[in-house]
Order: sequence, then C-alpha cells, then structure tokens
Amino acid sequence: MSAGRDTGKDSGWRGSRELWLEAALGALIGRGVGGVKIQPLASGLGLSRTSFYWFFKDRADLLEALLDHWEDTNTRSLLAAAQAYGATANEAVLNVIACFIDEGSFDSRLEFAIRGWALQSDAVMARLKDADTRRINALQAMLEGHGYGPQDAYVRVSTLYHGQIGYISMQVRETLDTRLERVPFYARIYTGTPASDAEMARFLARFDRAAGQGAQARGASA
Repeated sequence: MSAGRDTGKDSGWRGSRELWLEAALGALIGRGVGGVKIQPLASGLGLSRTSFYWFFKDRADLLEALLDHWEDTNTRSLLAAAQAYGATANEAVLNVIACFIDEGSFDSRLEFAIRGWALQSDAVMARLKDADTRRINALQAMLEGHGYGPQDAYVRVSTLYHGQIGYISMQVRETLDTRLERVPFYARIYTGTPASDAEMARFLARFDRAAGQGAQARGASA
C-alpha cells in the first residue's frame, strides 16, 4: 500500500495527503474539531472515503496531523521570530509583532480553532499549554538577551503574548493599516522605549508601507 502512495497516478485519483489535510484544516477552522469527519471531507473533495486511508490510518491520525501542522505553522514561526536577529530590543519585539500580523507566518484562525479544541480535550490542552510555555520562554529569553532582568522581561513579554492571544480569542478585527498605526505604541509598552525612525522604517517595509506612517504615530504619542 505504501508503494501506491508514491505514484503520481495514485496521488492523483485518491487526492494527496496535503489535499486531505487542507480540507481538514478548513473544517477545523470553519466548524471546529467536531466538523473534521472523514465522510464529509471525502464528499467535499469528490473522493471516496477509502481514499482517505491511503494517507492516514484513521481520524485520530488526521487529528494528530492537524496538531503537528499548527505547531509547524504557529509555534515554529513564533519561536523563529523570537530568535531572529534584532540589534535592539525594539527590533526584536518588532520581529515578533510582524510574525503575529503576517497570517502566512502565524495563522490566527488556526490558533483560535486549536484553543477551542483544547477546551474539549485534556490531551490537546496539555499540548497547548506546552506550546504556550515554550513560546513565552523564547520571548523572555529574547528580552533578557537585550539586558532586561528575568521578572521585567517576563512581565513585558506576558503583556505582548497574552494580549495577542486575547485579540485572537476575542476575534478582534482590525485593518492592516490600523494595526500598523498602533505598532509604535505597542512596541513602546513592550520595551519601555520608543522605536526609532529607522527601526519603524524597516518594520513597515515588510508590509510595503512608508516609514512616515510610523513617524506620524510616534509624533502623536509624544
């Protein structure tokens, strides 16, 4: 059976592991874990139910793959952002803020779905708490690397992380422009010092925005 998975013909008419996983992600985000069921996924893909078993042992295997995808997408991206080079504390914090804003790096809809799932499963809640701990530890180490004491660093990154997760949990909706306009204020709260024009220019360039936007926001806060 495993040999069949490697052929283009089998992958084509049975779908692919990626196709099934993408459909399951859509169901999880749209309807919650209860909506991740093999037959409805098969019907939505126009494939037979038996095709599913070429790529996953059972529904539990699929659910585990969803959790792995969440870790690979959100936790890995956030840890990478926390460990990315930043010449200053503000640059380091801006790396993390950029990760949260970029849905390609941190999928807030998936994060919301996983947290809802965790309320129904002790095993998922344990995995979620482990991820939260690793994320916060990485953020704390980031600020400690810029000279903040352990308690100071922890409180600052708790404000950053818990605030962002609160936004996700409350389903706050803001335009990209609104989020970017508020970034200098957030950065100042998280580090205790205003981001420089150069720091904001580099940050805004990631989103194809002019540096003047950040300067205007900082001027309003003076």
